[in-house]
Amino acid sequence: MEIRRVQVTGGASFVVTLPKDWAEAQKIAKNDPVGLIVQPDGTLLITKKITEDPIQRIKEIDSSPIADPAFLFRMLIGAYITGFTVIHITTKHRFPPFVRTVVRDFTRMTIGQEVVEETGTTITIKDLLNPSEMPFDNTLKRMFVIIKTMHEDAVTALETHNRSLAMDVINRDTDADRLNWLIARQTNMILRNASLSRKMGVSPNMAMNYTMISRIIERVGDHAVRIAEYSLPIIDIDFDKKFMNAIRKAGALSLEIFDRSIISFFNADMKEAHRNIESITALENICGDINNMVLKQDALVALNIAYISESIRRAGEYAGDVSETVINLLVENEISPSRAKIRK
Repeated sequence: MEIRRVQVTGGASFVVTLPKDWAEAQKIAKNDPVGLIVQPDGTLLITKKITEDPIQRIKEIDSSPIADPAFLFRMLIGAYITGFTVIHITTKHRFPPFVRTVVRDFTRMTIGQEVVEETGTTITIKDLLNPSEMPFDNTLKRMFVIIKTMHEDAVTALETHNRSLAMDVINRDTDADRLNWLIARQTNMILRNASLSRKMGVSPNMAMNYTMISRIIERVGDHAVRIAEYSLPIIDIDFDKKFMNAIRKAGALSLEIFDRSIISFFNADMKEAHRNIESITALENICGDINNMVLKQDALVALNIAYISESIRRAGEYAGDVSETVINLLVENEISPSRAKIRK
């Protein structure tokens, strides 16, 4: 850290000189304007960028040496999440068919990404979404609703022997993933662009908390998918109703914990978050009872019900992780975040 003393000129103005090496690196000359941005923690950011125009970041990807479609897809997702606004995909010869397939899948599974130019050897993907038009709160609430419904439908599919509903739950996981990726992308953009942080009304630290909670919620969604997947092998079997009753009870409690965890976050309710964490023990006990009940059952039924029980338990525990994050956040800030409340 470089220390500089504050001087007073004219009896009223406080003056601090800029480091010469930094000014030269930024090509700042005499009489050039600089922007001063007060950060939420009281620090002062000095930047040469004084316009509100979004920062354009371009990622070049040479697909010539890439033969694995999954690898190319992960590169595109990485470029998206880290905040690149333009992605140029090039090749020395003509694109193999899988490249265009991967690009179509990428634009379908992400928000705001569109192909704006395409030739035999180049593809340009551009971000058409204004980040400030997708507030973190709205995105997180959408994720919550999608994943909560996935859990409810996964248990219903098992109970009603509805194979198509179970498959629909599995397919809906993409909807949750794309919202999780959007939050991660916006967080990375905020960390690089102080003006975007100010425009969205979210500090970099708070954006990181949104990302952390989004990742936890996405894992809850993964367990909804697992419930549906483990239901498929036994979905046509009429097993003892007591198992279904126990699964329904455990699923309802797991979703109740999930519900309260999100409410405690948006309501900035530390006590509710604490009570929510304490309720996880009851869920663990119910799931333990389910595992004991199926020991004498057919191996196929016993194995899949045990896996379903495990995923219901893990979903509740992940919801408890959200409540722990809420407590950590509120203890750190010592004030209630200014966010719109949601109710049960």
